[in-house]
Amino acid sequence: MKTLILVRHAKSSWKDRSLPDRLRPLNKRGRRDAPFMGTRLAERGVDVELMVSSPARRAIDTAEAMAEELEYPWDEIVTDERLYGADAEEILTVIEDQDDEIDALMLVGHNPGLHVLVNGLWGADLENLPTGGVVELVYDIARWEEVEPTKPRQVRYDYPKKDRR
Repeated sequence: MKTLILVRHAKSSWKDRSLPDRLRPLNKRGRRDAPFMGTRLAERGVDVELMVSSPARRAIDTAEAMAEELEYPWDEIVTDERLYGADAEEILTVIEDQDDEIDALMLVGHNPGLHVLVNGLWGADLENLPTGGVVELVYDIARWEEVEPTKPRQVRYDYPKKDRR
């Protein structure tokens, strides 16, 4: 079995408009939401074996905050250049390239690529994967290259505002 956890980075700051897009940090809400979502995963007993992040500052900050809550070592977060600005097919390639010894993989990236990929893999019709959104897909497969076209056995979808009404 394989578990794929797709995470859209938490809310980023536009305060300093002179910063290049890659260097934008999380804003106050993002700094609150990223560990909150990590805690929710930890409370469900999610055990991430490999965490891969886009090299963008907001994605790395999200990955580090979630790693803290999941007791995943920061120095083992892998950055993959292919995730920055990736479309759904490019993200799928990153997934398929992972070692099949890994059974629980988390990717932290960006829309619209993540949103399109989630809809394709899940068969959902989400209008948007919100910032900080997490989609966990569980598959009855042995190799990452089998993720597509296999339909997930189980799906969990969560996002920061889900229970904050």
